[in-house]
Amino acid sequence: MSKKYMIKTWGCQMNEHDSEKIAGVARSLGYQATNEEKEADLLVFNTCCVREHAEVKVYGNLGRLRPLKEKNPDMIIAVCGCMTQQREVAEHIARRYPFVDIVFGTNKIHKLAEMIANARIAGNTVLDIEEDDGGKIVEGIPVEREDGIRAWVAVMHGCDNFCSYCIVPFVRGREKSRRKADILNEVEELGKKGYKEVTLLGQNVNSYGKDLPGEVDFAALLREVDRVEGIERIRFVTSHPKDLSEELIYAIRDCEKVCEHVHLPVQAGSNRVLDRMNRKYTRERYLDLVDRIKNVIPGVSITTDIIVGFPGETEEDFEQTLDLVKAVRFDSAFTFLYSQRKGTPAERMKDQIPYEIKHPRFLKLLELTQQITAENNLLLKDSVEEVLVEGISKNDPERLTGRTRTNKLVHFKGAPELTGKLVKVKITDPQKWSLYGEMVDREVEN
Repeated sequence: MSKKYMIKTWGCQMNEHDSEKIAGVARSLGYQATNEEKEADLLVFNTCCVREHAEVKVYGNLGRLRPLKEKNPDMIIAVCGCMTQQREVAEHIARRYPFVDIVFGTNKIHKLAEMIANARIAGNTVLDIEEDDGGKIVEGIPVEREDGIRAWVAVMHGCDNFCSYCIVPFVRGREKSRRKADILNEVEELGKKGYKEVTLLGQNVNSYGKDLPGEVDFAALLREVDRVEGIERIRFVTSHPKDLSEELIYAIRDCEKVCEHVHLPVQAGSNRVLDRMNRKYTRERYLDLVDRIKNVIPGVSITTDIIVGFPGETEEDFEQTLDLVKAVRFDSAFTFLYSQRKGTPAERMKDQIPYEIKHPRFLKLLELTQQITAENNLLLKDSVEEVLVEGISKNDPERLTGRTRTNKLVHFKGAPELTGKLVKVKITDPQKWSLYGEMVDREVEN
C-alpha cells in the first residue's frame, strides 16, 4: 500500500502556496494525499503567527496528536511555517510535544525529504529553521496544485516594511525577488497545462525587483506576464500603498489579462495611527491614490484590510477610519481586531485598547463595510459580467460558481463541463456576499 500524506494549513495565500510545495515534495517521495489524519504516514501542520487565534488553534490541534503517534509510531509529524520560524516557539514545540518529529522554518521546504530521512533515525525532534546561503530563493521545488484552473505564483518572499504590528519580516525574512525568467517559465508551464488564471503573490508585490538590479519592476513584470499564451486572467496580492506607482496603475489598465481589482490595505484612517503603525503614508496620500486608480481604471474594484483597536486609537481616530471607508466605498474589507504579536514594537506600546472598547468599534466598522458591499453589489443588477467558471457551487449543486474580473462571486445555472471556461452572465439577483445571474452567452473562449 502507498504511503499517505495530509497537510493542514493556517494563514495567508503564501502559506497555502507553501503547502502546495510541501505536497509536491511529498508526491515526489511517493506519498498520496488523504483527508484523514489517522491514515496519514506524513502529517504536516503549516502554521501562521500573524493572528493569535491561528496560533491557539495550532497548539490545540497538536495536543490531540499523541494518540495517533502512539497507534502508528512510523507516522512522521512535522510542524512548519511562520510560527516555527520563531526559535523560541520551535524549541517550545520540540519540548512540549516530543512526538513531533520535524520542526522546520519557512525557507526549508526544499529540505523536507532530507528531514524525513533524518527523522526516521533520530532519537529526538529534527529542528531546522536557520537560513541557508543567505536565504536565497530555491527554485525547482515541485508544486502539487489541486485546482487545475487557478494557480498562485510567488514573485517574491519576505518583507522590508516592518509595520509596527506585524511579525512577517521576522518570520519570512527580508524581501527577496525571484528572477523574471523563473517567474515567466512557471507561468508559461501553467498556461501549457490549461490553467486560466494566475495570482502573483508577495507580501508587497509593488516592491518587486528592487533587489534585482537590471531586472524589471512589478509594472513591467505584469506586462510580460500578460503576454503569456494560455493564461486568461492575472491577479496579484498584496499591494502596499506607499509603493504603488503610477506605472503600475497604467499597467493594470493597459494589460488585457490583468483583472480590474486592487487589494490595497489601508489598516487605519487616522494619520496619527498610521504613523504609529509605521505605514509610511497618510490618509490624504491613500485617498489620492484611490482617486487616481478609479480615474484611470474603469470599473475597478478596490478592497482592503483594516485593523481596529490599535494601541492608542482614540474614538476620534476610529471615526476617521469610518469616514475613510465611506469616502472610498470598498467593495469588501477584511476587518481585524488588533492582537499583540510578541516581538513587534506595537506589543510594547503601553496604551493597549481594552477588548470592551475595541470590540464595539469592530462591530460598527463591520456593519458599515457590509452595508457598502451590499450597496455596491446592487449597482451590478442587470449588468453582464465575464465569469471564470470554477465548478459546481458548494451550497447548490444545481448551480455553477465563478468570479468576475473584479473578484465577485457569481452563482448561475449551467452545465458542469463549462468549468474552466469564461462565460457571460447577466446579474439578476445581487446579494451581500455574492451575485446570482443567468448565463447569456455559452462561452467567451474555448
